[in-house]
Amino acid sequence: MIALTVNGESRRTSATTIAELVRELDLAPEKVAVEHNGTIAPRSELGSHALSEGDTLEIVHFVGGGQGDDDTWSVAGRTFKSRLIVGTGKYKDFEQNAAALEASGAEIVTVAVRRVNVSDPKAPMLTDYIDPKKITYLPNTAGCFTADDAIRTLRLAREAGGWDLVKLEVLGEARTLYPDMRETLTATETLAKEGFLPMVYCVDDPIAAKQLEDAGAVAVMPLGAPIGSGLGIQNRVTIRLIKEGASVPVLVDAGVGTASDAAVAMELGCDGVLMNTAIAEAKDPIRMARAMKLAVEAGRDAYLSGRMATRKYADPSSPLAGLI
Repeated sequence: MIALTVNGESRRTSATTIAELVRELDLAPEKVAVEHNGTIAPRSELGSHALSEGDTLEIVHFVGGGQGDDDTWSVAGRTFKSRLIVGTGKYKDFEQNAAALEASGAEIVTVAVRRVNVSDPKAPMLTDYIDPKKITYLPNTAGCFTADDAIRTLRLAREAGGWDLVKLEVLGEARTLYPDMRETLTATETLAKEGFLPMVYCVDDPIAAKQLEDAGAVAVMPLGAPIGSGLGIQNRVTIRLIKEGASVPVLVDAGVGTASDAAVAMELGCDGVLMNTAIAEAKDPIRMARAMKLAVEAGRDAYLSGRMATRKYADPSSPLAGLI
C-alpha cells in the first residue's frame, strides 16, 4: 500500500498505475483526465504510468456547465440552494401541500405549532407527507400576540422536534397582522439567550431590523405588505436599506401575490423570500409554486447581473450614424 493525495484528499491504495487507481475509484479511464505531480498524463499512457509513494493526482471529468448550484445561501451555519421558503397553511389537504412543495423546489417549510387532536390521535399529520429528515421544518409562532406566548410556543416546538432554527413573529393586532416590534425584540433577546436561532418577522424599518440583529436574530424578515394581502412589495426603498445595513440574511416575508413580486424581492438583493397564501390560494397551486421557483431564480440572476442604469430620456439601441 502507498499513500497518495487524490483531488486534495489523502488516500492509500495498492494500485501500481494510474489506470488501476482510476478503476479502483470506479471510474472509466477513457472518460477522465489526470494530472500526475503537476504534469498531464496522456490518456493513452495511463496503463503504464507508475504510481509512487507521496504522489499527487488531480482527476477531472466533464459536468454540466453553469454556476447555479454554487449560488447558495446560509443561515446560522446551514446552507441551502433554494432561496424560496414556503408555508404549509391554507392548502385543501396535505397531498396538495406536498405536491406544491415539490414543485417549488423549496428546502424549508414553515410549520405552525398547534394542539394535538386528542379525540382523533391517529389522524394524518403533516410529517406523514413532508419528511422532516429531507425538508427543514421552520417552526413559527403564527397567531402569537405576546412575547411570552411566542417563547412558550417555541419551547414546545423544540421539545417536540429538537428544532432550534425557528421563525419568530409576534403580532400587534388581528386586523393588519403587523408585528409588535417591542414584544418581538423582547422575544428575540430571550430566545437567543436560550440557544434558539430566531429568524424574525419584522416591519420594513432599517433601524428595527438592525436592533433585531443586535438582539440575536440570525435573519431578519421584513414584510413586503400585510400578511395574506397579495399586494406585493410596497416599499422597495426600505427593503433595500435593510439589506444594505444587515450582516445576517434578509428575506422578504409576507405580501407576495404573484411571481413578479417574488422576482422584485430578489432583484433588491434579498437572500430569499417566504410565502404561503400566494401559492396556496392560487387556482392552480402546483403551477403557481413552479412559477414562484422560476421567479426567484430569475430575480436572483437579474440582481447578480447588475441591471442597466435608469435614464431620464431615451437612448437608442441602434447607432444613428449611417442611417439611410
